[in-house]
Amino acid sequence: MTTDDADATRDDADPPRSDELDRVPTPGPRNSLWSWPDAKSPLAVVRNYVVIVLARICPSLRLKNWLLRRIGVTVGTGVAWGLESTPDVFWPERITVADDAIIGYDATLLCHEFLTEEYRLGDVVVEEDAMIGAGAVVLPGVTIGEGARVAANSLVADDVPAEATVAGVPAEVVSRADADGDASDE
Repeated sequence: MTTDDADATRDDADPPRSDELDRVPTPGPRNSLWSWPDAKSPLAVVRNYVVIVLARICPSLRLKNWLLRRIGVTVGTGVAWGLESTPDVFWPERITVADDAIIGYDATLLCHEFLTEEYRLGDVVVEEDAMIGAGAVVLPGVTIGEGARVAANSLVADDVPAEATVAGVPAEVVSRADADGDASDE
């Protein structure tokens, strides 16, 4: 599917993810990653990095949630972060994970994109009872709906509807739960 095909099938009420991102131009001779110290305090990034490394290897879910709350991640009750899962190191405060959600082993939640002439920021929201599979990457500005499922190793570039299952690179809806909670193929 091409980008034009994806835009044509998108509901008009659901704008593309890039429309919901904050864009910050970075003039100069180099790409935007060179300007990260102007975008975020280097001391805050070092603190975030140390806390995230500890959280990634910590087997205790309670301690992991406590650590991530210290750097600004909104973590609901009963959230389970798999080993090696990684929240955004620059802007962890832009992540919200609601009650009883699961972030799988080695999953990554990104709230920033450093591009050639700008960087972009967007909130990542994982709603209640949602699950993100191992190795999945969630891009900035994405909401994973309540009860939704993201398959392992997927790249989530668009919002995931509640109770839907997405898979692939980029992730696409492969099934949705019906009114009884049973999955149906798309």
